[in-house]
Amino acid sequence: MKSNKAADLLAKMTLEEKSNQLIQLATPFFKGASDNGEITGPMVQLKIDEQNIQNTGSVLGASGAENIISIQKKHLEENRLGIPLLFMSDIVHGYKTIFPIPLAIGCSWNVDLAEHSAKIAAKEAAVSGIHVTFAPMIDLVRDPRWGRVMESTGEDPFLNSKFAEAQIKGFQGENVKESMEHVAACVKHFAGYGAAEGGRDYNTVNMSDRELHENYLPPFKAAINAGAKMIMSSFNTVDGIPATANIKLMREILREQWSFDGVVISDWGAVKELIPHGVAADEREAALKALRAGTDIEMMTHCYTENLKSLVDDGEIEESLIDEAVLRILQLKDELGLFENPFRGANTNMERDVIMSNSHRTVARELAAESCVLLKNDNNTLPLDAAKKVALIGPFAESGDILGQWSWLGSTEEVVTVATGLQNKVKENQLLISKDCEITSITEDAKAKAIETAKQADVIVIAVGEHSSMSGEAGSRTNIQLPQAQLELIQAISTVNKPVVTVLFNGRPLDLHGVIEHSDALLEAWYPGTEGGNAIADLLFGKRNPSGKLTMSFPYSAGQIPVYYNHYNTGRPKGAPDAQVRYVSQYLDSPNGPLFPFGFGLSYTAFQYSDLKISKQQIAKEEKLDISIKVKNTGSASGKEIVQLYIKDLVGEVVRPVKELKGFKKIELVPGEEHSIHFELSEEDLRYFHANLEYTSDPGEFMVSVGGNSTEVIELPFQLIPHKENQQ
Repeated sequence: MKSNKAADLLAKMTLEEKSNQLIQLATPFFKGASDNGEITGPMVQLKIDEQNIQNTGSVLGASGAENIISIQKKHLEENRLGIPLLFMSDIVHGYKTIFPIPLAIGCSWNVDLAEHSAKIAAKEAAVSGIHVTFAPMIDLVRDPRWGRVMESTGEDPFLNSKFAEAQIKGFQGENVKESMEHVAACVKHFAGYGAAEGGRDYNTVNMSDRELHENYLPPFKAAINAGAKMIMSSFNTVDGIPATANIKLMREILREQWSFDGVVISDWGAVKELIPHGVAADEREAALKALRAGTDIEMMTHCYTENLKSLVDDGEIEESLIDEAVLRILQLKDELGLFENPFRGANTNMERDVIMSNSHRTVARELAAESCVLLKNDNNTLPLDAAKKVALIGPFAESGDILGQWSWLGSTEEVVTVATGLQNKVKENQLLISKDCEITSITEDAKAKAIETAKQADVIVIAVGEHSSMSGEAGSRTNIQLPQAQLELIQAISTVNKPVVTVLFNGRPLDLHGVIEHSDALLEAWYPGTEGGNAIADLLFGKRNPSGKLTMSFPYSAGQIPVYYNHYNTGRPKGAPDAQVRYVSQYLDSPNGPLFPFGFGLSYTAFQYSDLKISKQQIAKEEKLDISIKVKNTGSASGKEIVQLYIKDLVGEVVRPVKELKGFKKIELVPGEEHSIHFELSEEDLRYFHANLEYTSDPGEFMVSVGGNSTEVIELPFQLIPHKENQQ
């Protein structure tokens, strides 16, 4: 229900004031901003004047309590009705204390810790004056060529939904109005953005309605059910129509079917981009189509301010459509308590104590350690012996560029580097550092120095990866191997014939040819954030046992892409009992499967799965199935294991995935300890979208499987029957 305050204000607003409430402008446009004074060019280009700014509804990219308080004060002095601004920013995986990138957070499989990290990010952002974060990004991702996979938690809709719920709760808390330590969450990108053709950012998306509902929409529905206040439309097309102007997506699904009554904002410039998309002839038509579709806020273009009044005057749209959008924005401001306190949580004194506090860094270190994935550990190369001499080599040895592209307020100067982390573990003369190789270039002299350093050590740690700008938005790549210079470095170091531990820093799954074969141990660290160096050192020296598992498959080669665990079978599946040698769905020069599958990750200990049991062979629609399995730590170290539950619907109205994740539990066991782990499945867990988009289940045969990753499982069959009385 909309508040009286919002409705009263709306009744007093002129049409021009309403239209301006629907635009979002960057910080430099506003009086009182610390970077004010360089707006003449942008103002002219965007056709923005002083009246527009005085009545603008929201601000993009402001930060810092003093700066935001100053902007809000100036704005309230000049806004006729005293309507406060909304301040929004990209607080994706941390404000100043930077946590691992979301893809890494997904690999922790720790939704509680993910929620805690979002809560800390919100606390730091709120005390700095920010009201809304453009996070979480919950796009399903299957193509590592796309740079923005770093912002997602992976390739599975069930897992993404769980992380979406956790992050919404962390950002917003129980009551965002009453808690000054929380911010409103804007989930993105609605919808299908992760399926951009060729992994090329901003590119076309083309999929069936059923695929959209089955895999790409569930995390958004989960986020809305969790109370998300805002939605950001995606750049891409959905069934031939850009999301920003897509009535079916925004009005029918989001508003009517899901009853979402929050604010929808375009992505940067997306309303005007309807013109190059080819669905609007000019800015006037772009404004018309975006507003009709239900896009409430236009980010960083001027189609609304220039055209909405004339569209109403000419009878092409009803003013009630504008009122509806403005009311939602005013309601959000009321829900955040801005009418009572326009400065909300902004506090310059508290800011100094809260941001980058020791407690926040401790959580960042813990999450970074749980996010790293051990991909290889031949001959128990890890953990390292602190008494041995270690050579640290490579472009990331002392680099602070381990935050990721979306850490725009993070400081590389305050990062704990790998070198610093290792120095905290060994004596000064036990660590030798060679940093001569750059990310994309290496000289023969640098190779020689690296080899000489390596020869003096007992074990070699090579820190390699992508520069942060090589992934993230607009970071699409066709070649997802490490740069050639680093491959040459790894090859050169391998000639020393000493144990090699490779630590990877990257924002996407990589093609690891040239790396994996020269590494005795391989630790995927992603971009681990502010405390990355300490977390990595904790893992390398065994203070912590690696427990992360992949939530996005690593391809054997880029030619397989997309490669993901929950794919469909074909009529000629490779490996079927009656399959021919050649005429099956396969590559002649590559395996079908990934190099490392979804759910994969090693530990310094071993876990044995046994005694899978189900409570009954048949369940009716009104019953539940209890699944239990024993998991034992058979190694010599304590460790955490992620127990994963999958199902397969053997016969459906439409083809079903070969596996679907339906549950997971992260447990910790000491050596020799055994636990019985229980899961529960209901008929609802067996539902899917049918050809007519009806969401229901089919009676018949199913397979339930449990294991430590998506490929190594124990499985048992069961049946779903229509009603209990039909059981034998």
